[in-house]
Amino acid sequence: MDTTIVLLAVAIQLMIAFITDIRHQTISNWLTGTSFAVGLLYHGLAGGMGAQGWLYSAAGAAAGFLPLLILYAFGGIGAGDVKLFGALGAWIGAVMIAQLMMYAILYAGAFGVLLLLFNRAFAKRMAALLSIANPGAVRTFSWFDWAQSGKSFPFMLAVLPAAVTVWMIG
Repeated sequence: MDTTIVLLAVAIQLMIAFITDIRHQTISNWLTGTSFAVGLLYHGLAGGMGAQGWLYSAAGAAAGFLPLLILYAFGGIGAGDVKLFGALGAWIGAVMIAQLMMYAILYAGAFGVLLLLFNRAFAKRMAALLSIANPGAVRTFSWFDWAQSGKSFPFMLAVLPAAVTVWMIG
């Protein structure tokens, strides 16, 4: 198995998913379905049917898909995120997809804490304090407009830094 091919395939998938999740709040089935099938095919051809091939890929897909399916059932993430993790698991295997999942959930939790800290009331108090200290320094917080529009948090905002973390660790 050539790790360069795997990393390139995963990087392309993540970038496409990130862009579409931010712009349209969706991750398309063509991306996840194609990625899953090509990941299985690649590992099957590169490693055969055994632990380094098709079974490695299938176990990774299951490890990415099944735990996030539970989060989806409780309304925590979208179906596209679930399918994306299954597809990514087909490429990187069960151990790495578990690491990616763990870091993505930690990053999402950190973003959640930040959003709680910077809720509208807190932002108004901070803006008032800033305007007293420096009247020209107050800017509008456009992300509050985003939150009030009813849009949900794009999980890819947590997945992308999680992928970088997994890649940097090793």
